[in-house]
Amino acid sequence: MCTKIFSGQNSEYLFKKVITEFDSINKNDAKLIKFNNGEMNVMFKDTIRGDDVFIIHSTSLGSDEIMETFLMLDAAKRASAKSITAIIPCYGYARQDRKDAPRVPISAKLMADLLTTAGADRVITFDLHAEQISAFFNIPVDNLSASHLFIPYIKENYNLDDVIIASPDVGGAKRAGRFANALDTNLVIIHKERSEPGVVASMKLIGDVTGKDVFLFDDMVDTGGSLAKASDLIMESGAKSVRSMCTHPILSGNAIETIEKSSLTELIVTDTLPIKRKSKKIKVLSVSNMISEAIKRVVDGKSISKTLFGTF
Repeated sequence: MCTKIFSGQNSEYLFKKVITEFDSINKNDAKLIKFNNGEMNVMFKDTIRGDDVFIIHSTSLGSDEIMETFLMLDAAKRASAKSITAIIPCYGYARQDRKDAPRVPISAKLMADLLTTAGADRVITFDLHAEQISAFFNIPVDNLSASHLFIPYIKENYNLDDVIIASPDVGGAKRAGRFANALDTNLVIIHKERSEPGVVASMKLIGDVTGKDVFLFDDMVDTGGSLAKASDLIMESGAKSVRSMCTHPILSGNAIETIEKSSLTELIVTDTLPIKRKSKKIKVLSVSNMISEAIKRVVDGKSISKTLFGTF
């Protein structure tokens, strides 16, 4: 019995970084076959009977990636793996975490049910859009925090006397507040009013940012539109600079162009998702060491809470 680590196709870039911490693992020994009609098949090339299996794959990249994850989990379950841990750097459908209108699904709960049914015994993920999503599972969920990358980065590169933390909306105030407490600095909040989903009608800044290096914290950046407007507002309010730290770089559509044209000095993200286009404004911090450490601690039966879990 041993530890076996695999990844889906679109997370192989992360897999290659993770396995550098393991002496006995040097390749992603799984085969994906795509049929002409779009259906897929997955096969593990070597035996995994009685092994601790870890499958790395984000489920926010599209339906093919989600299905590939389900198939890998099911294949591992049917191959008699001892345990199966789904490492999902970016959890798909996390924004649909509650019934906020009539006749809509709670898609984050459905994803939890499907992952469990497919064969996951445990889930490791990063910065869920809402913390209550972990309660949708009846298996252990480790919601790791990119704060263990972001906070040391700020401490090492900036004068904390000039730093102030900003929440991009009222809903994110709790998350941003934890960062402010960890850095012993102040917090400001941007109040947004939307005319419809994805469209911001107006923004107001609550707090003083004059002469400060402002850091906007959020769990994800999608189109970048709200982030660009928020950074413009902050600079117009007298800030010295504005940066954003977002765990998941979805960066859909013209997000790169939007960010480059904005007042943002820098966008600091992690590699939970691949970034297909480079930008001078985007800096990437890797979660690979955190994933490697989480795998080792799960296998050894050790706690991960002090070094990986939650904002410190």
